[in-house]
Amino acid sequence: MTAHDLNANEAARRDILMTSPVIAIVGRSNDHYYSSYQVGEYFIKMGITVYSVNPNLDEIDGEQVYARLQDIPEPVTLVDVFRKAEALPGIIDDALAIGAKTVWAQLGITNPDARLKALGAGLNYAENLCLRTEHERLFQNMVRG
Repeated sequence: MTAHDLNANEAARRDILMTSPVIAIVGRSNDHYYSSYQVGEYFIKMGITVYSVNPNLDEIDGEQVYARLQDIPEPVTLVDVFRKAEALPGIIDDALAIGAKTVWAQLGITNPDARLKALGAGLNYAENLCLRTEHERLFQNMVRG
C-alpha cells in the first residue's frame, strides 16, 4: 500500500476518513472548551470509536484514557495528534508500533522531518489540518440533519 501525503491529496483524505473506524486522539483534553475534546466528541457522535491518549488523565466523561498508544486494546486506524510538533517523530514511532495506517497532526502542527519519516515508513500523513473540519467539509451531507 502506498503512503499518501494527505495535505496534497483530497481524494486520499476522503478515503482515509471513510475507512477509519477507530481513532486515537493523542493529547485529548477533558476540558470541554478545548478543540481536542470537541473533535473527540464529534467523532463519537458520528459513530466512530475514539480512544483518548493522555498520560495526565485517567478518564474523560467516564471513558478510560490511555497513557500510550500501545495501551489501546484494539487496532487503531488513525492517530490524531494534538501535541507540539517536536512530539511527532515519537508519535509516528508509536503509530507504527501499533500498526496504524495514518497520522494526522492538527491545525498549527507542522514538522517537515516528521512528514518525511511518516511517508517513508508507509504511513499516510496530514499536518496543519483539522480532522473534524475536513470530515465536515468532505461529508457535508452526512453531518447535516
